[in-house]
Amino acid sequence: MSAPDKDTEQSAAPAPKVVATAKAFVADHGGAARAVVEGIGRMGARVVLVGEDGQLGDVMVPDVATGEALVEKVDGLTGSDWDADTTAALKIGAAHRRRMAKPL
Repeated sequence: MSAPDKDTEQSAAPAPKVVATAKAFVADHGGAARAVVEGIGRMGARVVLVGEDGQLGDVMVPDVATGEALVEKVDGLTGSDWDADTTAALKIGAAHRRRMAKPL
């Protein structure tokens, strides 16, 4: 195996803390969740979690491949897109809307 292949494999393994956070989210929000992996440029990737109860969470990972590896590693987590089913599953309350609407 060449060095670039080894680096790619290493970067795709999610950190234990990220795995633990995703597992806790799944457990706390109905035992299953959808995960939308979004590349955000140099910052890496954001894995947006939508629990069975409609709650929203997220974790940051170094790249999209790591986000996809996280989805595969966590039981109860299913890869998804921002399709009609996923957006309909969200339940965003008034407090969250107010917090997101605050000026920076």
